[in-house]
Amino acid sequence: VQVVESGGGLVQPGGTLTLACACSGFPFGGAIIRWFRQPPGKDREFVADIRGKAGLPWYADFVKGRFTIFRDIARSTVYLQMQNLTSEDTAVYYCDGNGNWGPGTQVTVSS
Repeated sequence: VQVVESGGGLVQPGGTLTLACACSGFPFGGAIIRWFRQPPGKDREFVADIRGKAGLPWYADFVKGRFTIFRDIARSTVYLQMQNLTSEDTAVYYCDGNGNWGPGTQVTVSS
């Protein structure tokens, strides 16, 4: 089983960034894939997930309208498109693929 995040980096306030979570080693189509984040000095928190064969999304309240989770089944990859970023979105973003965690990718929002 392998879960690997990518796409993090430095972005200006108001900018857009898309993260990717590449999964392998488990049945991707029916799995629940979750994004979490851990801001500096804070606990890890849920961001969004996509679940089941229908690929239904679910979002934390603080990202509704700004973040979009979607998947590419052929690539076994889930994406998190983040728009209108603020400094409060600075965090390490982690992917939980059916109970398997990736190493995380750093997102820094700063001018």
